[in-house]
Amino acid sequence: MEPVYTLPSQTRIGHVHLKVADLPRALKFYCDLLGFEVTTTYGADAAFISAGGYHHHIGLNTWYSKNGSPPPASSTGLFHTAILYPTRKDLATIFRRLLDAEYPLAGASDHGVSEALYLSDPDRNGVELYWDRPKENWPSKPDGSLDMYTRPLDLDSLLKELD
Repeated sequence: MEPVYTLPSQTRIGHVHLKVADLPRALKFYCDLLGFEVTTTYGADAAFISAGGYHHHIGLNTWYSKNGSPPPASSTGLFHTAILYPTRKDLATIFRRLLDAEYPLAGASDHGVSEALYLSDPDRNGVELYWDRPKENWPSKPDGSLDMYTRPLDLDSLLKELD
């Protein structure tokens, strides 16, 4: 085995598969609110959803979790699933949908490289909705390394994208 291995630069995370307690409730959140589309179902216990016709970005199932309760916040597991929007205006659009639905946010941050909205799905799985700034606008430290940070996101400015 080589001592150092680096993934190919085109490598991407293709999908996430979540255990949920109630499949119809999860589909209402991911499809009706966030806008994903069902690509296929697997009986009454699983559904696969996507954006733009991909086979699936998110799998949802109740195989081991039907009517289950969320794990405690202090346990190990998935922190959040991050959903990347192509533009700031697209992020503003979903933010407006969340506001109109009175869906609570857990946070909203400017990370320098990106702007993000944080919330939880009905099973308390963390969800990050974000867009990346163009790479040439990413902040850097004096030594040239990336300077990511967490600052409050200007939500009023974000909504102005819709004007």
